[in-house]
Amino acid sequence: MAKKIETIGVLTSGGDAPGMNAAIRAVVRTALHYGMKVKGIMRGYSGLLDEEFIDMNARSVADIINRGGTILYTARCMEMVTEEGQRQAAEICKKHGIDGVVVIGGDGSFKGAGKLSKLGINTIGVPGTIDLDIACTEYTIGFDTAVNTAIDAIDKVRDTSTSHERCSIIEVMGRHAGYIALWSGIATGSDAILIPEHYDGNEQEIVNHIIASRKRGKKHFIIINAEGIGHSSSMAKRIEAATGIETRATILGYMQRGGSPSCKDRFYASIMGSKAVDLLAEGKSNRLVAYRNGEFCDFDIEEALRMKKEIPGYQLELSAKLTR
Repeated sequence: MAKKIETIGVLTSGGDAPGMNAAIRAVVRTALHYGMKVKGIMRGYSGLLDEEFIDMNARSVADIINRGGTILYTARCMEMVTEEGQRQAAEICKKHGIDGVVVIGGDGSFKGAGKLSKLGINTIGVPGTIDLDIACTEYTIGFDTAVNTAIDAIDKVRDTSTSHERCSIIEVMGRHAGYIALWSGIATGSDAILIPEHYDGNEQEIVNHIIASRKRGKKHFIIINAEGIGHSSSMAKRIEAATGIETRATILGYMQRGGSPSCKDRFYASIMGSKAVDLLAEGKSNRLVAYRNGEFCDFDIEEALRMKKEIPGYQLELSAKLTR
């Protein structure tokens, strides 16, 4: 019989994402429902290694569901990549009576969770990343808010781009994944969408498209460029030189990580955070909460990390049809 979980820790790790606070709130309240004690682990794995813990109760998570960022703060921790750091983290958990840990973060965070599980600490991962780049799940906490933030900014840039009859290259986040670029580009009717999964580097094709569109009477152009491609400023200079059309680059950057989370991010994060504690209560470990085919489910962490994620072909085809 699996050991009953009496005390759990919860941490947020890696890049912050809108909705993380909703997940933290759900973890704490669900744990209290089961009669568990909860320790908030500050600053991710770095805080775990530094033993930065706070006792959490219902009051601790009051009025945080609408807040962006994470009340537990976050950090990246190189020590957790090492065997020594992993063993130290497990020993610290045992020292403080922490039987299980909920890790809210991305793929790097889940590698650490998997190591802790092998060292005797029950761990459950919750996908929190604006990049939507975790293969086992169709939803990650923060993506919906981030892409809507990008859409709002792109619409505003379009206004000034139209007024000046210029071309605007707008760079959105996503690390090595093009989901924010693809979704925001389609949703704003952009003229070109450049994503690392599909872009072949043919800048001349973009130039030809702009010149042909200008001849047909089009006065402004919006190009969405994914972070994984980057170099938006130098690209803008080359396109302006090739077309004769004033071209400006706008890099949206970290604004996409901030802001009050959308209803979807609050709702789905709440379900995922609660499910993580349900799994711990069942004695499960080394699992990753996911949303797939309309249902919330869970995967073995190692299995999930081995999966490869590709943008669906119909989305790429839609992008090609709508940007011609």
